[in-house]
Amino acid sequence: MHLHRVMTDIATHPQYVVGTWALDPAHSEVSFTVRHLAISKVRGTFEKFDVTAVTGATPEESTVEATIDMLSVNTNQADRDKHLRTNDFFNMDEFPTMTFKSTGITVDGEDFTVAGDLTLRGITKPVKLKGEFGGFITDGYGQQKAGATLSTKINRKDFEVNWNSVIDGAGGLMLGDDVTINLEIALVLQK
Repeated sequence: MHLHRVMTDIATHPQYVVGTWALDPAHSEVSFTVRHLAISKVRGTFEKFDVTAVTGATPEESTVEATIDMLSVNTNQADRDKHLRTNDFFNMDEFPTMTFKSTGITVDGEDFTVAGDLTLRGITKPVKLKGEFGGFITDGYGQQKAGATLSTKINRKDFEVNWNSVIDGAGGLMLGDDVTINLEIALVLQK
C-alpha cells in the first residue's frame, strides 16, 4: 500500500482504529551503523527492545515510546560488544537502557516524521525519525498489525560517547561521529 494514500486517509482506512499497539518482536529489528577505520562501517543490532504506540483519532494525535536494552548489543564480535558496554561507550552499568518518547508526528505527502526525545547515557536530545508507513493488515490469526520503517542519524558525541583512537600510520580516527539508527517495526493491536 502506498504511504501517501494510507497517511492521507489514515483516519478512514478500513483497518485503522484508535488503540494501543504492542511490539511484534519476531518481525522487528533495531540496528545501527557507524564509520570504522574511515573506510567501512560497523553494523550492529540490539536484540532486546520494546515499542508501544497509541494511535489517536489522527496520526498527529498518536504517540510512540521505545526502550532498548543496551546489554543486548550485538555486532557479531564478543570483544567489541564487551567494550561497547563499558563507560567508553554505553556505560550500561549506570545507564542500562536507551529510551525514546515521541513529541509529535507530522505527515508530508509520502513521508512521515516522528519527533521525540532520545535518552542515552542519561542525556536527552531531540531527534527526528523519518519513515515509511507499511500499512495495516489483519493476519491469518485474526491479529490486526501495523508496520513501519524508520531511521535517524545522531552524533554520538552529543550523548558523551566520546571514545576514539588514532589509526597508526594513517592519521585518521578509528570511529566516525555519526551513527545511523534503523528500525523495522511491526506492531500488534492490543484487545
